[in-house]
Parts: sequence; structure tokens; C-alpha cells
Amino acid sequence: MSISVVDSRDKTAHSDPHHEDRANLAAIFRMTARLGMHEGVANHFSYAVSDDGSRFLINPFGRHFSRLRASDLLLLDANDEATMDQPNRPDPTAWAIHGAMHRNAPQARCVLHVHSKYATVLASIRQDGLPPIDQNTMRFFNRVSIDDGFGGMGLGDEAERLTTTLGDNRILLMGNHGVMAVGETIAHAFDELYYFERACETYIIALMTGTALRTVSDEVAEKTAQQWEDYVNRVGLADAHLRELRAILDREEPDYKL
Repeated sequence: MSISVVDSRDKTAHSDPHHEDRANLAAIFRMTARLGMHEGVANHFSYAVSDDGSRFLINPFGRHFSRLRASDLLLLDANDEATMDQPNRPDPTAWAIHGAMHRNAPQARCVLHVHSKYATVLASIRQDGLPPIDQNTMRFFNRVSIDDGFGGMGLGDEAERLTTTLGDNRILLMGNHGVMAVGETIAHAFDELYYFERACETYIIALMTGTALRTVSDEVAEKTAQQWEDYVNRVGLADAHLRELRAILDREEPDYKL
């Protein structure tokens, strides 16, 4: 379940059973744009509102992340073959990738796909994941799936393949493409995406210095990764992160939840 941060005075929250999920998703669209992790009117986020993952919210085609509102999000059925025939439809690659993810990987309730700068750089070089050089990179030690079978834009077989490549991890580094982060909630998926981009930034800038990297042992890296998992779950880090992002938007861009 998503965290409860919707203002009880918002009448829309009482008329739409998915309003809280819509508002949380709209919030991370806005913040992703603020962080420069978007790609114009491309890229896409989705969140499953049914237990089997088949019904999900996703952004409509051609809308900039910085302008998305809760009411703009489409509610789709992953098994509806007529989805792309409707006038208000998602981007074709969004429908292919997220439809496949929600049909085949219902545990990935929230699916975030971007071409963020540093993760895409990592996806473009011969490097399997992130070496453990700081706490953020250690968070993802042996916890990143690598897709090295890029065969074109994410349509058809390309989309179906991604669902099996992800496995049990929450980050899929899409070789020659970008990154996908998943989570059981919107808060958890966004926290994964945010920290993965930060970790990639540290690593890429470290490479740019041209000096040797200070890596830790596999034992220390795994210990730190496990500590991260415990920390995120025990103190509610992801929920607190989303709560604070929404507090900022409530003050500065309150129309996101309309």
C-alpha cells in the first residue's frame, strides 16, 4: 500500500479510489523533472492498482513530466488489446514495456523507466553494475540485473524479454538504453531510482578523475547492502522521502494532485 499523504480536504480523494496513488505518482513525475532525470515527453512510470498487476496507472502520450497531474494519468488494463486504438492512449513503447511488466511480473507493482544521465552512461559502457566505492554504490552490490540484448526500441519481443531479465532485483540496467526501477510501492520504486542515479553519478565522476578507484571487499559491500535493506525497511526511508517530496510540491506546485 502507498503511504497516506493526501489532504483529507481534497474532494477528489473521496470520489476516486485511486486518487492517492495518482497523487503519489504525479509527485514523482514532477520531482523527476526537477532532478533532470526525464527525457522531454518520453519515458514512463506506472503503478498497478489491482492485486494481479493487470490494471495500472501510467502517463499519457506527449505530456511533459513537469506538467503531469493526478487526473492526467491513464488507467489501463494490461490485457486489453484495444488500448492503443483509444484517442487518449499511452506512448507505444510505454504500453509495450509496462504492459509486459504488469502482465508478467505482478510483484513489480511500480515500474519506473527513464534515460537519466548517469545511469544511461553506465548502460553505454562495458561495465557490469557498479563497483563498491561508496555507500550508495554498495546499496546495489550484486543487486542490479543487466540487459545486454538490446535489439531496438522497447516494442514486442524486446518488452517481453525485459520482464524475464529483471529477475528478483529492483534495478534493471538496460544496456544501450537506460534504466528501470521497480518496487512494491511508488515510494520504494522512486527511492531505488533516485539512489541508483546518485550512485551512477558518483561512479562516472570517479572514472573521470582518471585515478584508481578505492573499492571495498565483497564482504564489506554485501554487509553494507544488507544494512541498506534493513535501514530502508526499518526506519521507513522511502516513505519519508516521498512524504517530503510531496510536502515541497504542496507548497510550490499544489496542482500536481488535482
